[in-house]
Amino acid sequence: MPVTRRTFLRTATATGAAIAGSSLPSTAVPTSPMKARFDISLAQWSLHRMLGKKELDHLDFPKFSKETFGIHAVEYVNSFFKSHDGTYLKELKTRTGNEGIRNVLIMCDGEGALGAKTKEGRAKTVANHQKWLEAAAFLGCHSIRVNAGGPGSREELAKQVTEGLHALSTAAKPYKLNVIVENHGGLSSDGAWLAGVLKSVNLPNCGALPDFGNFGSYDRYQGITDLMPYAKGVSAKSHGFDDKGNETSTDFLKAMKLVAESKYQGYIGVEYEGNQLSEVDGILATKKLLQRCFASL
Repeated sequence: MPVTRRTFLRTATATGAAIAGSSLPSTAVPTSPMKARFDISLAQWSLHRMLGKKELDHLDFPKFSKETFGIHAVEYVNSFFKSHDGTYLKELKTRTGNEGIRNVLIMCDGEGALGAKTKEGRAKTVANHQKWLEAAAFLGCHSIRVNAGGPGSREELAKQVTEGLHALSTAAKPYKLNVIVENHGGLSSDGAWLAGVLKSVNLPNCGALPDFGNFGSYDRYQGITDLMPYAKGVSAKSHGFDDKGNETSTDFLKAMKLVAESKYQGYIGVEYEGNQLSEVDGILATKKLLQRCFASL
C-alpha cells in the first residue's frame, strides 16, 4: 500500500525526534578538522532562482551543496518541498545520510501569522506548522524557522506573537525541536522588539535566527547584539561584494565579532540574495568571506 505522510510519520517521528535530540544541537561545536567554534551551512534560498527555474531539484540540493561548495550542512525552505509525506521525506533523508550531510533546519513561510489577532487564528497557524515539525524531526533538524508577523500596534503584536510562539514552541517540545524567529520584516526587524518577545516567551526551545541583512532601518549591528543572547542559528546574508571580496552592505568581520562575543556555537548559514554575481559565485564569495572572518577571529 502507498505510504502517506500521516501513516509513515506516525511511526517514524519518534525515531526522528530521537535522532534530532542525539545529533548536533544548535549550541554544540560542529565537527570539523579544526574543531572550530563555528561551521558553515547553506541556506537553500541562496539557490532560489535555480530551484524556481527547475535547474536544480530540491532532492538534489544537499548533494549539490556538498559537491559545488564543500558545504556539508543545509537549511531548507518549506516552499521547495514537493511533498511532506513519508515517502518523499524518506528519500531526502536517505540521500543526505548517504552523502554525510547534516540537515540543520527548515525555514517555514506561508503558514499563517503567529501574531494573528484572534486566539483561533493563532491556533490555526500553530496547527499549520505541525507538518513541518514532523518533517524537521524526521530529518534530524534542530529547528524550524518561523516568522513573527500579524496586525496591531507594537504592544498588541508583541502580546499576540508571544502567545503564538509559546504555543508553537510547546508543540515542538516533544519533537526535541527549537522554534526560532528570524528578523524578517515588519516589527520583527526591530531587534529590541523581537528580543522583548523572546524574553516574554521564556522557553528554552524558543529563540532567534539573527540575519545580518534583514534589519531594515534598524541598526543591523545593534540588532545582532539584541538577538544573539537568544540565537540558535545565524544567517550571514549577502548581496554584493567589492573588489576586495568584502560584502558591501554589512561589515562581516564586525558582525561576526558580535556573534563571537556571545555564547553561540554552531552553524553560520550562507544566504546569498544578490544579483551582482550568479547564485553559485555569490555563495562561494560569501563562504570565502566567512572563512576570512573565522581566521581573523
